[in-house]
Amino acid sequence: MAAAGVGAEALATSVRDFVSGQQDGRAAEVAAGVKDGRWTVLQLVEALGFCLENTDPRMRGRGIQLLSQVLLQCYSLLQEKEVLHLVLFYESRLQDNHLVIPSVLQGLRALSMCEVLSPGLAVSVLKAIFQEVHVQSLLQLDRHTVYSIITNFMSTREEELKGLGANFTFGFIQVMDGEKDPRNLLVAFQIVHDLIAKDYALGPFVEELFEVTSCYFPVDFTPPPNDPHGIQREDLILSLRAVLASTTQFAEFLLPLLIEKLDSELQSAKLDSLQTLTACCAIYGQKELQEFLPSLWSSLRREVFQTASEKIETECLAALRALSACLSRSVLSSDSEDLLDSFLSSILQDCRHHLCEPDMKLVWPSAKLLQAAAGASLRTYHRITHSVLPLLLEQYTKHTQSSQRRTILEMLLGFLELQQKWGHVEEDESPLLLHQAPVCSVVFSALLDPSVQLQLVGIKALTVLGSLQGFLSSSNLELVVDHLIRLALHEEDSQSSEAAMEAAGSLAPAYPKVFSGHMVPKLEEELQSEREESYHKRQSLQQRCLQALAAVSTHTSIVKETVPILLQHLQKVQKETEAKNTQDVISVCQSLHRVALQCQQDAEGCWYFHQTVVPCLLAMAVQAAMPESTHTLPGKALLEEEVLAAMIPVISAATTHLSPELAAQSVSHVVPLFLDGDVSFLPQNNFPCSFQPFGDGEHLEAQRRLIALLMAFVCSLPRDVAIPQQEWLLRELLALSCSSNCPFTATTAAKCFAGLVNKHPAAAGRNPAACSEQDGAQPCGGAPPNAGTHPAALGDQSPGAALPPPELLPDRQAAGPAG
Repeated sequence: MAAAGVGAEALATSVRDFVSGQQDGRAAEVAAGVKDGRWTVLQLVEALGFCLENTDPRMRGRGIQLLSQVLLQCYSLLQEKEVLHLVLFYESRLQDNHLVIPSVLQGLRALSMCEVLSPGLAVSVLKAIFQEVHVQSLLQLDRHTVYSIITNFMSTREEELKGLGANFTFGFIQVMDGEKDPRNLLVAFQIVHDLIAKDYALGPFVEELFEVTSCYFPVDFTPPPNDPHGIQREDLILSLRAVLASTTQFAEFLLPLLIEKLDSELQSAKLDSLQTLTACCAIYGQKELQEFLPSLWSSLRREVFQTASEKIETECLAALRALSACLSRSVLSSDSEDLLDSFLSSILQDCRHHLCEPDMKLVWPSAKLLQAAAGASLRTYHRITHSVLPLLLEQYTKHTQSSQRRTILEMLLGFLELQQKWGHVEEDESPLLLHQAPVCSVVFSALLDPSVQLQLVGIKALTVLGSLQGFLSSSNLELVVDHLIRLALHEEDSQSSEAAMEAAGSLAPAYPKVFSGHMVPKLEEELQSEREESYHKRQSLQQRCLQALAAVSTHTSIVKETVPILLQHLQKVQKETEAKNTQDVISVCQSLHRVALQCQQDAEGCWYFHQTVVPCLLAMAVQAAMPESTHTLPGKALLEEEVLAAMIPVISAATTHLSPELAAQSVSHVVPLFLDGDVSFLPQNNFPCSFQPFGDGEHLEAQRRLIALLMAFVCSLPRDVAIPQQEWLLRELLALSCSSNCPFTATTAAKCFAGLVNKHPAAAGRNPAACSEQDGAQPCGGAPPNAGTHPAALGDQSPGAALPPPELLPDRQAAGPAG
């Protein structure tokens, strides 16, 4: 009894201190007391009795403020009956002095979060707020409290609120009307969106709801500097757009507004209007658009024809595409007008004739408008291209200047690219198939034109035609290949040559038999040709042949044709090439590298390339490094640093994407080659003496240079592939990196060592200092080593920079025999 008295006195003291304004911190103390059971909310209300009945509104306000602050922290502890009495109390206080209202709203916000709120109370609270509170006369924070109460009830008492019918919508309109603060607007816009999305009754208040939100369109808001709330103009734009584009009921009011803003001089208003129109088209149908289509088309056409803004043009085209798609989706009844057809007819009437004027400024705006409409659906594509395609073909023939033809072909290309969206060309409907012969004729003529720019557009068009399944006949395909070969090998301008090679690579996967049977043999023939020509001309032709062979190797069946040709040519040129002129060998390696990269995503092609190319490169390098072949070291091209540097990425790219099983199979051959001199897996392995890259003596210096190829291999292996005889290999690499007088050999040995250490089980989970980027070494299973780095460019990268901690170094005595 005494303890209860002491507790009541403590509560009374805390209440007096807070109400008198002396200690605001008392609210947190009282809330803590309620939470831990020292006091109940009822006891708090009783303790507040003297001030809740006080004639001074400030005193009453302080008392309700204390109660509300406690409820905000303790609302989850309330019983249903307590909530009922508190709701009735707070509702009655909504009629109190304006000084009291902010605290009353805070209390109602706390009660709106109670799970034990009795049915009907949510409606009762909102009715009281709608009736008694002039929300827009309140401060920003208090208005935000009202929005929070509404949001809470909409989340938890949806069916009850819907029972109010359109009165709830009307009440909210009154609450929101005149809101200016961006913090509150974001919440208010979300409430309107939920009203519509959750199918609340709007009744006769659709236009009022539209007006109360659309008055902010377009959003004109610049956040103040150092704004702590972080609200951006774009946040408000997107939130408002979500409301305006959420219902077809707004269409009759919104579309005139959008047309009006499109005609304004303000670019931001135009952009916002266009983006909102595009968003609306996702839910609109013919019914909503019918009345406004002529005005919308007029505004869009004017903007595209006249604007200097790329953004405006882009959004206009997106809106036109959305309008056309919207009309395409609409299901026609037997007696309704086909709005899509009449809409497209208007577009064709206003734009088609400009395509006949390739030198005039309206040709491209017209083409873009037509292409935007055509890109909306298969139906719009057929309707537009049926009219435009014959005209463009006619205009190409009519105009003879290359610049005019290029403009016309670029427009034609735009329509061809749209066909790609719809996949297979349908024989009975496609305007493209109806004009197959003239389309091919126009494209082929562009490839023969002396204008490089026209050729480039022709190559793009050719690539698109080839991607349309079923469009090109077998005879046309052979003609395509002939044109690509001619352009790739013999066109003077490198742009056309490179574009033709890229086109061949793009088309080859679709027609592998045509390219392997027609293009590859011709490239091989040109590569092996012994025609009497100047050295420079022959070099240039061979270079292009090599590039073309690599470019077309985009299908495994073609790779199996081109790789042997490239390897055969490599063997030929390395025998003929002197060390002072190694570019021929490097060119072949560069082509092999491109093929390797193109094979990486295909398991079959990747393994074929690896098991074919890697042993061959190693065999050629070993042969070149044999002592009897190197008495004029470095007289062999394959031993030159720049050539080895070109071979490294080939081996690396051929290894990085191998499966662990295949990589293990390969490593079981490559490592014994370098440690044991086991050449049995190499082709043409009849060497005059043994291969000892880790052996001593000047006569083996050439063999030691090939450690670069070992580095390329082991540093590109998947991490979980075990290296046979790894301890022995580490010793030999360490010794070589520290003892070699050749910077190239020492550096590559150090990098190889670093890669192995980084892969070593003992190094797992630790920072691989031995293989840092600074040292230029790459971890096994990671990116390939920097094959192009010349030792002279390595700066401070001494071999010793790549050493692991001493405990990782195996005992030299136990490592096995020296190479």
